Amino acid sequence: MNTKPTLFQPSSLTTSVVAALAAFIAVGLLSSVAFLFQQEGAPMAQLAAAERNCTHHAYVSEREACMREWLAAARAPSVAGK
Repeated sequence: MNTKPTLFQPSSLTTSVVAALAAFIAVGLLSSVAFLFQQEGAPMAQLAAAERNCTHHAYVSEREACMREWLAAARAPSVAGK
């Protein structure tokens, strides 16, 4: 009878498969989060331009309303002939 406890040591193939699976999951999660940020948010250049355009407002609520209006006007499709 062996009284010395031993831990299970997985093979190198099992370790490499698990590492590849973990890397695949991590890349998938990071890319999906980045995609959601790009899809939902306004581009940082537009936000910075709107903030610069609305600095003359003293109150934060007025500044935020100005920024929303400016971003909406920037995103509005332009119609030819107008």
